[in-house]
Amino acid sequence: MAKRLWSVWFLSVVLVSCGPAWSWGQEDKDKVLALSRIIDELIAAKQREAGIMPAPRADESTYFRRLNLDLVGRIPTLTDHRDFLDNPDPDKRWEWVDRFLAADTYGKQFASMWRTQILGNNVAQQFAAFAPSFETWLQERLTNNTPYNRVVHEILTAGGNNPGMFGRGGAMEASPAAFYFVNENKPENLAAATTRNFLGVKLECAQCHAHPFAKWSRDQFWEFAAFFSGVQPPNFRGGVQPAPKDNPGMRQIKIPGTDKVVKAKFLSGNEPVWKDNDSPRTVLADWITSAENPYFAKATVDQVWGYFFGISLLEPIMEPNDDSPITYPELLDEMARQFTEQKFDLKFLIKAIVHTEAYQRSSMGLTRATKEDYNLFARMPVRGLTPEQLFDSVAEATHFEQSTTGRNPNFQPFNDTSPRAQFMTKFTLQERRHETQTSILQALFLMNGKFLAERIKPENNLSFTTLLNAKDASTGKPLPTAKNIESLYIWVMARLPRPEETERLVRYVDGGGPMGDPRQAMADVYWALLNSAEFMLNH
Repeated sequence: MAKRLWSVWFLSVVLVSCGPAWSWGQEDKDKVLALSRIIDELIAAKQREAGIMPAPRADESTYFRRLNLDLVGRIPTLTDHRDFLDNPDPDKRWEWVDRFLAADTYGKQFASMWRTQILGNNVAQQFAAFAPSFETWLQERLTNNTPYNRVVHEILTAGGNNPGMFGRGGAMEASPAAFYFVNENKPENLAAATTRNFLGVKLECAQCHAHPFAKWSRDQFWEFAAFFSGVQPPNFRGGVQPAPKDNPGMRQIKIPGTDKVVKAKFLSGNEPVWKDNDSPRTVLADWITSAENPYFAKATVDQVWGYFFGISLLEPIMEPNDDSPITYPELLDEMARQFTEQKFDLKFLIKAIVHTEAYQRSSMGLTRATKEDYNLFARMPVRGLTPEQLFDSVAEATHFEQSTTGRNPNFQPFNDTSPRAQFMTKFTLQERRHETQTSILQALFLMNGKFLAERIKPENNLSFTTLLNAKDASTGKPLPTAKNIESLYIWVMARLPRPEETERLVRYVDGGGPMGDPRQAMADVYWALLNSAEFMLNH
């Protein structure tokens, strides 16, 4: 049945290429799968200890939709979905992960992820223009699979050999300098953002006063901020905006509201051994991205893990009170150790995570999901889609061809009026994606917005018109309503409808809905699927 359905629509869908085939050698594959097994063994031990039965593997359609959302940034194309389901090769999951990580979409999707992580969920309006150059720069590094420690080193040392954000004449340049601009070049802002993003430590809690239960002191906060005390504001003269520069002699800072001056020190408490012309930021970047640093690899692993599961392994460290134990310290240690051994290769880490049984589990189980189920990864947490994932999935489900501007089409330019940019203004990324909520503006945009209303009109959607006019090849008669419902479900939900869904919707469409018009009733079904919670969640 599925094969016949696919053949009807094969000619009506444009094949979106995933890029050239790409794979690792057998030795590298063995290392990835060995880490995946270790992760699963550590998780299984905790589940047995808690007496929790894990959920079974997700079905193939659910898994493939999840993989597309996480690695590509949208629901699967019709042809990709068909190819995956029809492929009997037991190694096909490995092959598709390889394919997605080799495609251009990998750099776009994860540049968006890291830009959001590093610059913050909601960049203030006055700094929003800086985000595209940062994301474009990230995309270039990720596409080339630049080791992540080198990426972070370049961010922290923006300036010098790194370009500014605007060249002569105002042309946007790819640059990591946005990290400094969105933090207003202030030592305290830069210190807080650096420790949070690259060390997994929420140090800003100690900025103003000593917290009675916190691990970090106020002195430690300002000692770390001292590395940024010499950051000089950019020069806007002559149409050139370079990245921030250092004053190498500035290696100390006065704690506000006191007469105390503290010298730059690492979080370890050690003071650097300075050379005459050392840049404080370069010295700090060398320490942060070192293989010996006890925080950097763990923080990176946790951020990638949190992206795929919506739950942080380091959450107690990110809060003022460090007394709460990490659920999986051995898991975090082992992933960090192997990530470091693999020279901070993000693709190695991603592959190890997505090939775990934990990632491939169903989000449903025999019982109602509990917080303990999620924290012990007994089932896949249901996550809200990012704004980018949601719009691009709507575009795919309605066959909307997006126009792009500039080198990074995944992030729209400042003051853009495209449907994608308007959509982004209504949606903000939430920190806890497994506790997603929809605002009134978001609901109204989808339910009553002009964009979606136009996309489900047959005259604006050739594929939908083809569906409505489709005929049986052997009889020349219109296809049964049930077949059309199946097609809509595969387009939008990336699965076939359940029998009770088909029965209810066939009855609605054949009855013509409120208007007595079967074609309009089919558009109603289309609209309802696009507005469903199932469509707007990664499950």
